[in-house]
Amino acid sequence: MPRVLKRKVLREFYNRLFQAFGKQNWWPGESAFEIIIGAMLTQNTNWSNVEKAICNLKKQNLLTPQKLHALSHACLAKLIKPAGYFNLKAKRIQNFLVYFFKTYNGNISSMKRQRISRLREELLSVNGIGPETADSILLYALGKPVFVVDAYTKRFLSRHAIIDENSDYYDIQRLFMENVSNDRQLFNEYHALIVRLGKDYCRPKPRCESCSLRNTHFPNKMKV
Repeated sequence: MPRVLKRKVLREFYNRLFQAFGKQNWWPGESAFEIIIGAMLTQNTNWSNVEKAICNLKKQNLLTPQKLHALSHACLAKLIKPAGYFNLKAKRIQNFLVYFFKTYNGNISSMKRQRISRLREELLSVNGIGPETADSILLYALGKPVFVVDAYTKRFLSRHAIIDENSDYYDIQRLFMENVSNDRQLFNEYHALIVRLGKDYCRPKPRCESCSLRNTHFPNKMKV
């Protein structure tokens, strides 16, 4: 697909989604650290369960780097139980905290000052943090201009013949990074709109008849 066409297609998708859904105000969180913890908890569960786990931490006044770092694995796992896979997620959070204190002394501001390529490399080196979680932390918590790709993104692009089913995370991310303005607010809003689309319409059993993208079709030859 020619680059000018890629840009046109992605812009049309964004405009239609924004017109249909409006501003999403995503990612919810009162602090960058809360957003980081939420990004780690949301793996393999829905947001309502994450909210319950976050609420448990807040009720105990534990949602700070220092307090969570000092918390035992058993206590942390018990508090985040609503988010599922709680023993595994507690370990992953603790892995992140070890890195966070070792590298940045538990200071978000210091972390934000690091360049994006280095941050991404560091986050991916933490056991339990994959590309989607790392990029969610970079974009939503640290304000870095990086596009987050998830299952919703791959599903809707595949159904519109923009990508094929063999496209991997980095193929899809590159499509957006190279053809959408390098603006963190735009990346933020675009990803949030795709999540809304995936939850409400572009589901495993799609609701195409009422979707705002229902008349937007592109031939297979236009795949990236």
